[in-house]
Amino acid sequence: MIAGGGRSLAVLALIFAGLAPALAQYPVKPVRLILPFPPGGGTDTLGRQVAQKMAEQMGQQVIADNRPGAGANLGVEIAVKSPPDGYTMVMVTLSNAVGQTAYSRLSFDLVKDLSGIARLATIPHVLVVHPSVPVKSVKEYVAFTRARPGQLLYSSSGAGSAAHIAGEYFASLTGVKMVHVPYKGGGPSMIALVGGEVGSCFATMPSAIGFIKSGKLRGVAVTTAERSPATPDLPTIAEAGVKGYEFGAWYALAAPANTPKEAISRLNAEAVKAIKHPDVVSRLASAGYEVTTSSPDEYTRFVRSEVAKWGKVVKAIGLRVD
Repeated sequence: MIAGGGRSLAVLALIFAGLAPALAQYPVKPVRLILPFPPGGGTDTLGRQVAQKMAEQMGQQVIADNRPGAGANLGVEIAVKSPPDGYTMVMVTLSNAVGQTAYSRLSFDLVKDLSGIARLATIPHVLVVHPSVPVKSVKEYVAFTRARPGQLLYSSSGAGSAAHIAGEYFASLTGVKMVHVPYKGGGPSMIALVGGEVGSCFATMPSAIGFIKSGKLRGVAVTTAERSPATPDLPTIAEAGVKGYEFGAWYALAAPANTPKEAISRLNAEAVKAIKHPDVVSRLASAGYEVTTSSPDEYTRFVRSEVAKWGKVVKAIGLRVD
């Protein structure tokens, strides 16, 4: 006869024995990757590349699911409320780190309510203008805007998005007065700029580079500390005279909090392998991405630090989006 404690241990042993085969076979159904922006922007481009390669590796579908809205926060909220069973991932971006402070009524905590999977990549933003705007340098852009306070429109992928804070950060350091026009994603933002609805944008490099190379838009400068290999002729904004300006976006994968560690470990391994595949690296590099991977624990530490860092900037420039 088994004593009470022994019986409990025996039951647990049977449960874990039953779970082991399921974990070994994971995933046994399609995995959803929520992309919190519409098709056509930097998040969508990266997400679909990674999803396709992960699917090939795992022999199971990884379905890209665009869920734009609320400055990339709607997609994360959907992920947070999804079952923590290993079959939901979400692309987390700098926009979400900014949103933790810029939005006062978020229903989730970016660190506590998600289980980190891996960092994936970083990209510069690039200041681009419509050809009708007669500027070719940061100095000329500042002079043009100062001469027309409140007249130059700049687009972004949404209120509180990375492109939005890049523009507001620039305005705070230069003293220019621009008018922000939010769109529902980087793709729509670029379409508006190419169509002349707005005059400029602090766009992600993947969203803008094709239009720059085709001459439909004019690149002025990149936002990062160093020039981008994708556009080596463009100076950095700091190099062009705005001291202290540095801004770069990042992308990472997460899952709902309490997702089994075994699933997180598998997804981390597959995501890192996918984004480091030579074909993926080559395609991403041509669009301006730099691959930057991590462990789940490193992801968590990084996101926590980014929330704190950009929270200070958001408060300093007085940015509120709700």
